[in-house]
Amino acid sequence: MATFLSRLGRFAFRRRRLVALLWAVLLVGTGVLAGRAPAPPPNDFSMPGTEAQQAYDLLERSFPELNADGATARVVFRAEDGKVTDAETRRAVQETVRELGDGPQAVRVTDPYATRSVSEDGSTAYAQVSYEVPASELEERSREALQDTVEQAGSPELTVEVGGNAVKAMAGGHSSEALGLAVAAVVLVITFGSLLAAGLPLLTAVLGVGIGGLAIKVLAEPLGLGSTTSGLATMIGLAVGIDYALFVVSRHRAELARGRGREEAAAHAVGTAGSAVVFAGLTVIIALAGLGVVGIPLLTQMGLAAAGTVVIAVLIAVTLIPALLSLCGRRIGPARPRPRRAAGRPKPAMGVRWARFVVRRPVTVLLGATALLGAIAVPAAALEMGLPGDESKPASTTQRRAYDLVAEGFGPGYNGPLTMVVQTEGGGSAQEAARDVAGEISAREDVAAVGQPRLSRSGETAVLTVVPATAPASAETADLVHALREPALVSDSHAHVLVAGSTAMNVDVSQKLSDALLPYLGLVVGLAFLLLIAVFRSLLVPLKAALGFLLSVLAGLGAVVAVFQWGWLSSLFGVAVPGPVMSMTPIFMVGVVFGLAMDYEVFLVTRMREAYVHGQSPRDSVVSGFEHSARVVTAAAVIMVSVFAAFMGSDEQMLKTIGFGLAAAVLFDAFVVRMAIVPAVLALLGRRAWRLPRRLDRFVPDLDVEGERLERGLGGRTASAPGASLDAGPGPAVETAGSGGGRGSGG
Repeated sequence: MATFLSRLGRFAFRRRRLVALLWAVLLVGTGVLAGRAPAPPPNDFSMPGTEAQQAYDLLERSFPELNADGATARVVFRAEDGKVTDAETRRAVQETVRELGDGPQAVRVTDPYATRSVSEDGSTAYAQVSYEVPASELEERSREALQDTVEQAGSPELTVEVGGNAVKAMAGGHSSEALGLAVAAVVLVITFGSLLAAGLPLLTAVLGVGIGGLAIKVLAEPLGLGSTTSGLATMIGLAVGIDYALFVVSRHRAELARGRGREEAAAHAVGTAGSAVVFAGLTVIIALAGLGVVGIPLLTQMGLAAAGTVVIAVLIAVTLIPALLSLCGRRIGPARPRPRRAAGRPKPAMGVRWARFVVRRPVTVLLGATALLGAIAVPAAALEMGLPGDESKPASTTQRRAYDLVAEGFGPGYNGPLTMVVQTEGGGSAQEAARDVAGEISAREDVAAVGQPRLSRSGETAVLTVVPATAPASAETADLVHALREPALVSDSHAHVLVAGSTAMNVDVSQKLSDALLPYLGLVVGLAFLLLIAVFRSLLVPLKAALGFLLSVLAGLGAVVAVFQWGWLSSLFGVAVPGPVMSMTPIFMVGVVFGLAMDYEVFLVTRMREAYVHGQSPRDSVVSGFEHSARVVTAAAVIMVSVFAAFMGSDEQMLKTIGFGLAAAVLFDAFVVRMAIVPAVLALLGRRAWRLPRRLDRFVPDLDVEGERLERGLGGRTASAPGASLDAGPGPAVETAGSGGGRGSGG
């Protein structure tokens, strides 16, 4: 592998203009195609295999006039002085209802006075607006018309707020990505001490994300990719794109410092660091593509799109980076030497001093780091999952204010009513079965109200509304959903009941994600475990990597539960209302953090194995790995944490939760697991860490990630000094004989 990639890097270095032109053509070509591509289809929010989805499908067939999947908005009126039933206030409310019905794409608006949607004390009323298309297809003019009508209806005497999926989302720019890139730029400048060297990873990462985003737009219609598919791809693409380029550029400068010529340094960097990039990228791709096992179309699309962006980042790192290094010429020089002490010896770097401390006290460090992560992971045992609604939005939003007004005037359950669908087969009466169901559940203490059944035209299906007594995201409401699905609820053997509604769908999605978590974890960890056996030619090192990853994820989940569910430090992180953790957070954290954790594992441990293969003792190889990689891994981790943490500034609870969870887990993995637990375990295992049983040795391919055969091919030749290379500027590379730059040296 190292030999092949070295030849690829040498080709890209020598044919720098051709390689750069090919990437430029790819960018322009995808841009042109994206400009001509039709708009992406609406997001597929279907959840195959869930009872709520079955109920929606049945409603669509039996009650097409209800338009069950259409966008909705709930407009809430609150009389500040008097009641909403007062004549003047009533006229204002009805005028607003009329204007809402005249809005674009609106098909039905309920009159609160006709539907008795007025609170007992008369202070609050609400109207329901239904649209002809789903929320993802709602035109911008329709959302703006809704917002304008609500704003104009408000007055000092009448408060008007609106919630629901038809409400225009807050304008969101690219501030999160920009903040992450700004922090990355500062870290890169500090790491390299050069603006040009720091700019390469940023430039190539943005290029990779740009090509990936344009490609997603081009493929959106033929592959059915939804309009929000590119969100995860942008987040992951920026993070890994910067990291992969960072490792190759850093290795190139290190090889220059060893005395290699520029072409030889670039080829060697791509052969060694590039090998680590390829296999680290494969682990990320496995983790992201594996999201398809969950069975949720939107999650599968996001995973595949992000995996495609990672592929682009890997290709850029092993082709475009060496070409740009050639174009930059001597303007990117060798790594700066360490300052020397009075005795003339270089002062050990902080990473080296830390590694020496760990290998001298491995048991203490291992127990301390494990205990720390174990303590942080404790809250994860109390994890409750759900999907965020309007209650999780900031108090400054109209959606949150509408939610609070309904909860105060009617009760919390009115924010998430359940839809029960009763279907009969074999001649049974759906009307009678629905009445039996209504009578059975109306006496329950956890039910606030039950609506009158409505019969379909065929007479085989009835639908009724059930209002829980508790909030939509509460555990009590989830228990009610399960209770309403009990077969004993219907006495008629020919009838069966399905429960739908956003609350029921949230319960089903949470359950589906929870059920898929362990199989997904087994698939991802299993495949990556096999890959790491081939990379490190060891059983114990991949096992240690997998166990360390589990610690990182559990600690990250513990931090998420403590902040977002329990409310610890909630004001610091901008959590409006603590509650159940967003259902997709655990599965995202498992997939993304595993891939990124293996990045650090591969980058750090390959340098340790490289030193061990070249003759150093096990403990010395650990120190050597830190000497060459600790600074770069630290910079990469800081960049990754910054990119993810920047998304915590979003007003969307989903992005805020995922950003915090990923930032916390990467922080724990990089600085506790990889920097403390990994060297401690390797120091304790000694030579056993790098052994592979003979029975497996014959079956495991020798990928030569460390570049051992590459070193033998070079014959260990390096230039006598950094200036031994005769090439200068961006012109063709000409190496001295002593630099090992011959054409046959890549073999």
